[in-house]
Amino acid sequence: MKRSQFTRMSLLALLATSSFALLTLSISAQTQTQTQTSTNSGQAVKEVKVDRGEVVYVAGNDLVVKMEDGTIRDFPNISESARVTVEGQELSVHDLKPGMKLERTITTTSTPRTVTTVQTVTGTISQITPPTSVTLTLEDGTNQRFTIPKGQKFNVNGEMVDAFQLKKGMKISATKITEVPETLVTQESRVTGTLPPPPPAPPANMPILVVVTRPVATVATPPPAGQAAANTPPAELPKTASYAPLVGLIGIACLSLSLGLKFARRF
Repeated sequence: MKRSQFTRMSLLALLATSSFALLTLSISAQTQTQTQTSTNSGQAVKEVKVDRGEVVYVAGNDLVVKMEDGTIRDFPNISESARVTVEGQELSVHDLKPGMKLERTITTTSTPRTVTTVQTVTGTISQITPPTSVTLTLEDGTNQRFTIPKGQKFNVNGEMVDAFQLKKGMKISATKITEVPETLVTQESRVTGTLPPPPPAPPANMPILVVVTRPVATVATPPPAGQAAANTPPAELPKTASYAPLVGLIGIACLSLSLGLKFARRF
């Protein structure tokens, strides 16, 4: 878009300069040379080119884009005035992020046209060198030398003659018509973009966060040597004794006593 504006501004400046030059010429010598210019434009032809890519890296005003065909292109020193339209917002190069999709549309318009220039000069011949040049005395009294184009015809009293038929003192009027074909080329660039897609959401039946707790082993800090001896309880023997032998002994005594009493009753 910036280049298109520059092209239009250049064309306007050129037209303004041409108009100024023509106006100055007319004021300085009204009968010296009269120039009329007309332009006939043909049908314009538009060519649209679309480039697509993904932002890979952004640093300052430098942009690196991976194009649709897989190539990597570097765009250094992007202008601060350059804008990218993303979801209705105008973003600068500093707002671009990796993963954004960009699309640049370049529209080139070529308009063929023909510029026709008609130059007319009127004066009295003061010197003639056929067929190359003629010097005319204009109505303001100044003399001006003109180069005669090949095949140029002159109007002398309503009769069209060539340079060899001109004589000193003749009052002539000569008209030169020039047609120049050219092509006016304008270019307009527009860049749009889309934000990168959000990350996919996890399945509904999958927990988002699982916390696993594990016991933490602790290491006791040994007390000082003196305190360890004071706090250590006295050693005890293991309790290995049982009441079973005593109960068995009492049972045997009771059995012996009952047998003795039984034996004593018999006698």
